[in-house]
Amino acid sequence: MRFEGTSNYVATDDLKVAVNAAVKLRRPLLVKGEPGTGKTVLAHEIAEALGAPLIEWHIKSTTRAVQGLYEYDAVARLRDGQLGDERVHDIRNYIKRGKLWDAFTSPELPVLLIDEIDKADIEFPNDLLQELDRMEFHVYETNETVKAVERPVVVITSNNEKELPDAFLRRCFFHYIRFPDRDTMSAIIDVHFPKIQKLLVSRALDIFYDIREVPGLKKKPSTSELLDWLKLLLHEDMPLEVLQNQDPTKAIPPLHGALLKNEQDVMMFERLAFMARRKV
Repeated sequence: MRFEGTSNYVATDDLKVAVNAAVKLRRPLLVKGEPGTGKTVLAHEIAEALGAPLIEWHIKSTTRAVQGLYEYDAVARLRDGQLGDERVHDIRNYIKRGKLWDAFTSPELPVLLIDEIDKADIEFPNDLLQELDRMEFHVYETNETVKAVERPVVVITSNNEKELPDAFLRRCFFHYIRFPDRDTMSAIIDVHFPKIQKLLVSRALDIFYDIREVPGLKKKPSTSELLDWLKLLLHEDMPLEVLQNQDPTKAIPPLHGALLKNEQDVMMFERLAFMARRKV
């Protein structure tokens, strides 16, 4: 099983090497990169390329590691016991399987996505060390051990909001998705808009990369935001002359709400346009 990208996902050579190395070693693939660079989508495409089911665990700030294993609902069992429900005689009725349990017991080799692990508490990665290393855990309520027959392919994404513990990093194969260069971005656009006018793409990329290089920008536009912008330009049938306009007094691009996502950045471009008008 080798990952070579898919018809819907442009994978660079170094990303292909990282994915295949992680699959070969059966080490969790830890993927970092700017938001919007396709980290989460990568797990979907790996599953498609390998013909494997995808199990997704999206992490929130309130997520606890034990939820990935299982949760025991003692309150529901107590309530049912008071009501005389026959379900109380089997404790398994009150155990909710987590995503790791699903991955370990999947009849087919699955791809397990642990998405945005850095959103959780700092102890979250450490709490999963043994389970990800041994690929097993113990269910104390039923006195059984859940063990993976075959190690699943694990993809872990992080936006670098928190530093991950060294002990956790040692157990992963790491890859940083660099922001796509112009050629790679053109290939990505071709996948999503195969019939788009090349001159429009060229000018849109000029504007996009110029925006990303503006000093002091609070949030640089990402790949997904560029694709949204191009979709809007096509939908609105924006004349190419609008994008080709080099007038510095009109610094804000059309439909800029797809690219600039906070008021500070919009105001900065408005100031740039105002300063340019004063010089005219």
